[in-house]
Amino acid sequence: MGEEVDLQEFTPADRTRHREKVRRCLDVFARMLREAAFDTDDPMTGLEVELNLVDEVGDPALRNAEALAAIADPDFQTELGQFNIEINVPPAKLREGGLETFEENLRRSLNDAEEKSAAVGAHLVMIGVLPTLAEGHMGMHSISANPRYKLLSEQILHARGEDLIISVKGGSGAGAESLETTSDSIVPEAACTSTQLHVQTSPDQFAAYWNASQAISAIQLAVGANSPYLLGRQLWRETRIPLFEQATDTRGEELKAQGVRPRVWFGERWVTSVFDLFEENVRWFSALLPITDEEDPLAVLESGGTPSLSELRLHNGTIYRWNRPVYDINNGVPHLRVENRVLAAGPTVADTMANAALYFGLVRALAESERPLWSQMSFSAAEENFHVAAQHGIDAQVYWPGVGQVPATELVLRRLLPLAHEGLASWGVETETADRLLGIIEQRCLLRTNGAEWFVDAMRARATSGGDRFDDLRATLLEYRERMHTNEPVHTWS
Repeated sequence: MGEEVDLQEFTPADRTRHREKVRRCLDVFARMLREAAFDTDDPMTGLEVELNLVDEVGDPALRNAEALAAIADPDFQTELGQFNIEINVPPAKLREGGLETFEENLRRSLNDAEEKSAAVGAHLVMIGVLPTLAEGHMGMHSISANPRYKLLSEQILHARGEDLIISVKGGSGAGAESLETTSDSIVPEAACTSTQLHVQTSPDQFAAYWNASQAISAIQLAVGANSPYLLGRQLWRETRIPLFEQATDTRGEELKAQGVRPRVWFGERWVTSVFDLFEENVRWFSALLPITDEEDPLAVLESGGTPSLSELRLHNGTIYRWNRPVYDINNGVPHLRVENRVLAAGPTVADTMANAALYFGLVRALAESERPLWSQMSFSAAEENFHVAAQHGIDAQVYWPGVGQVPATELVLRRLLPLAHEGLASWGVETETADRLLGIIEQRCLLRTNGAEWFVDAMRARATSGGDRFDDLRATLLEYRERMHTNEPVHTWS
């Protein structure tokens, strides 16, 4: 989300010109899908992790500019909130030890970054929602200096015409609470820090990989939930989901009633082509950042070049599908990838890589299945699974073809872990690596625990002392951070 743009105002003529250019880009993209040579021979995979910054007592540290200057590593970038940064791990091929490479690079980079950022009073925490955030951190004073963020916030609030409403009801488990608040900026979105997984695919296979990613998103949430607290309240096990859906919502109540689509959404159908997704984005969503360059994409294509399609890409980047289609260029060659945005950050690097192994293994196995899962399952069932898993986490009950309603943990243990092993073998992942990482998922399911469960249980134990809620959150977060640095998977935490 850190692309630089100039702070500016847009006229009606700017928006008209931009809309025409986006549609021209879409036409050229359709032609490229028919004619162009995409990079597909040896697919790459990628990993990004968004991080929170806290001070010595566990409160948010609004110091990302100072932290990034101290870290001085181009792999680390700014994010929306001053208490956020992001690391982009270099892409890798799974058949060449990619999972091990991701793990080694991530651990080394985070250890180095923690040492350097600690010197400016900012410590790194991998967790989906920073539990010590308070209402006072949710104003425009917390937004990062990159003009893109202020501009994006202004455009979303302008399109909406009123303050954002954050309403999370019906939390999960004992002690569950609800939250009702408003915001005059999109800073609440900064509370949502994720792990993003990328898988490159050919145009012909893209729909299968996207559909598979959608189908397993609920499973990812169930076993990987790590966001149970927001603004001092115990809410959903993966509170990131409803929070992100509401924190960038350009629709007032009237537009919701009219069926206007939200900018953060699961979707509404299985697709047959990557073009379906880009075409929906153009047809249903107005531009938030109508910035237009001078490139003629058709002229570039017909001259033998690769058009940047910058307007289409920028527009696509302001529509936050949980599985986002991505068009990109590397060394002058275009490629496509699915960006899986479902997972919370953390709790540890080991847990992050276990989540990655489950995703890469399942998506490969399901995408290459002779009988696609999505031919046996309604899209609405997949979407319902998604929100049920976000609410209940490891205790979620989901629908699965041939099984019906089943505990997510049972489904993973009996059906999905074997599939994930098959998928990782197809990628060329070493058996020892697959066993180690998927073994972490297995133990989470057997012990019925993940980051969210650990945090709620730790808070419940502290609550017996009758102390202040935020003091308990700080103490629990400091314990979480200490255990995070051990890199022992969360299921082993006492």
